[in-house]
Amino acid sequence: MGTFTRESLETLRTRIDLVEVLTPHLKLQRTGSAYKALCPFHEEKTPSFVIQKGDTHYHCFGCGAHGDAIAFLMTHLRMTFPDAVESLAQRFGVQLEESEGRLEPKGPSKALLKEALCAAARFYHFCLLHTQEGHGALTYLYGRGIDLEFVRQFQVGFAPRTPRLFAEAMREQKYLEPLLKEAGLISANGREFFFDRITIPILDAVGGVIGFTARAYKPDSFGPKYINTPETPLFKKSKVLFGLSYSRKRITKEKKALIVEGQIDALRLIHSGFDWTVAGQGTAFGEDHVRELVQLGVRQVILALDGDNAGREAAVKIGHLFQKEGIDVRIAALEEKCDPDLLLREKGTEAFAKILERAGEYLPFLIDHLSKSINKETPAGKNELVQTIAGRIRQWDHPLMIHESLRKLARLTQTPESIVGAPEENAPQIYIKREASVNSGIEIDPDRILEADLLRWLIVGGANSEQFARIAKCNLKPEHFRLSAARTVYEKAMAAIGEGRDCDLLSLAIDLENPGQQLFLAEILQKRINRERAVEGFAETVQRLLERNWMQQREEIKLKIYSGAGSEEEVLELARRFDEIKRARPQIVYPEKEG
Repeated sequence: MGTFTRESLETLRTRIDLVEVLTPHLKLQRTGSAYKALCPFHEEKTPSFVIQKGDTHYHCFGCGAHGDAIAFLMTHLRMTFPDAVESLAQRFGVQLEESEGRLEPKGPSKALLKEALCAAARFYHFCLLHTQEGHGALTYLYGRGIDLEFVRQFQVGFAPRTPRLFAEAMREQKYLEPLLKEAGLISANGREFFFDRITIPILDAVGGVIGFTARAYKPDSFGPKYINTPETPLFKKSKVLFGLSYSRKRITKEKKALIVEGQIDALRLIHSGFDWTVAGQGTAFGEDHVRELVQLGVRQVILALDGDNAGREAAVKIGHLFQKEGIDVRIAALEEKCDPDLLLREKGTEAFAKILERAGEYLPFLIDHLSKSINKETPAGKNELVQTIAGRIRQWDHPLMIHESLRKLARLTQTPESIVGAPEENAPQIYIKREASVNSGIEIDPDRILEADLLRWLIVGGANSEQFARIAKCNLKPEHFRLSAARTVYEKAMAAIGEGRDCDLLSLAIDLENPGQQLFLAEILQKRINRERAVEGFAETVQRLLERNWMQQREEIKLKIYSGAGSEEEVLELARRFDEIKRARPQIVYPEKEG
């Protein structure tokens, strides 16, 4: 992530209007000097989510949720800390300046690139609706059942064939060629990257344009059916989920996602009310795409891929990636030569909804698909089929998922469980993940993990933060933290809470003096906390921190004893101290209740 100067973060803090940030996501009602809404973090019928006029924080009197604009974007939209900062900076027109010491190449800021891309989207949209060239493309879209409402909702456009028309229009708006090249709008030879194609903007999490996908609509068009913006500082096609900006809210709420192959498929479904749909970005749906949905809390995915053999092969590969992460995978069976767009046009939303309801589990689908190329009626064929699938299952990351899937494989193929490697007993077999091998080279710092866990509870504990601070004050000192960055964050957070100030994330980032500390703060905020057991979780973490230091004291004395450097009297004194410490295992102390 980028690390930013205190001055630019301070400017951002003064410009943020919390009501403006929350309005697209909540139905806020003005009541006197406050705004109220139904809390997005728990089910309720009477509004208890409140923002006082002019305040920079929200508070829910029902579930205790509390935070600033960044906390809302991170919690509600599952954005990362740096993404939330950058999106707010873009929204409120703040140029974020990066801290010194970074070795990234200089170039236009991301905010400026997004401005140029938004201007390009407006230009393409105008050309589709109001030019003679665009009329042919618009007629093609109408012929595919895409109406004007759809075109406007997704800002569909048209890149004209006329040379230099786009570049001249952008130049009049002060967007010059070097910037357009960096944004992927003009190629290295100075030609428009998109021409004579229908364009669809690709958006980031908060609706900013980061690139385009462009479709050929003429039979004799040069190149593939779809082309995407080339790789830019904003657009990494292996990481971007098309349609996520429209579907993110429902995906995070319902913990499920519908995955399709094409961009038009995704938009058609979103437009038809299936606004939990995403698609890949012209490449194979990969691990980065899966990771994005896992971070959004998805527990189930439905794959509605094209009904041809290529679509089934893709379902096998994508399903494996999600099953590997412990996500429930369902397969929606589409007929041969059918895709979601065609199905919606010909049979409507109810027919598609019924197909989703009948979506089957991944493992039976996998067996059926592989059986088309492996003759399971022969002993050798059945052995190959079972061992192939069992081998894939063992690549998954969750022992219980592996255990239960192997047992199900045995039942579905009428094979003894012992043959596929599933034990007859109820206890699941434990499999070692390949990534965790001793030769993996991955360094894990348990101190960093433990201290980040404690700070995460303290910083994003919401209504519990004051209680956590009192518990921490009774038990911990800065010296308990081994990482200097963790010690600094702890002291800053405790000072803010002690002075009665909200420990908001942006203010905390402003108070941190160097890039390393900002990076550590971002690392702390990457993981989520379980608010349902907040007090227990924080207390357990404090206890582990106390026990770590207790063990360290014992080890330090043992090393002195075994060093042989002390006299007999000194060794006896060390042994006495060791016994005292050993008997005095630390127990967390809770502050006395006030009143």
